[in-house]
Amino acid sequence: QVQLVESGGGLVQPGGSLRLSCTASGIIFNIYTMGWYRRAPGKPRELVAAITSGYSTNYADSVKDRFTISRNNAKNTVYLQMNSLKPEDTAVYYCNAKNIFGMDYWGQGTQVTVSS
Repeated sequence: QVQLVESGGGLVQPGGSLRLSCTASGIIFNIYTMGWYRRAPGKPRELVAAITSGYSTNYADSVKDRFTISRNNAKNTVYLQMNSLKPEDTAVYYCNAKNIFGMDYWGQGTQVTVSS
């Protein structure tokens, strides 16, 4: 059974930092592109950042230079380091795993709230 378990969300003040983690089980982690998506209230889900099996990364324009995605294949874990957080970063953040064979999995989501 495939599981993606996110952790690290919470409440932080504007300008603060959080690190999200997503640990996968039941998949061959190192062949998957791992991504972080978010859904804010009243808005569609959007890609925040992704990292391929070859460690190539891409970011939404709104988070470039503030967020960093990384992965540790030995731990089956992907991270999202979020710095200089803004209120508009408030959302539920979801971990995603997908591969070239069309396999696509989602975590349950973790809430990030940026507020003073």
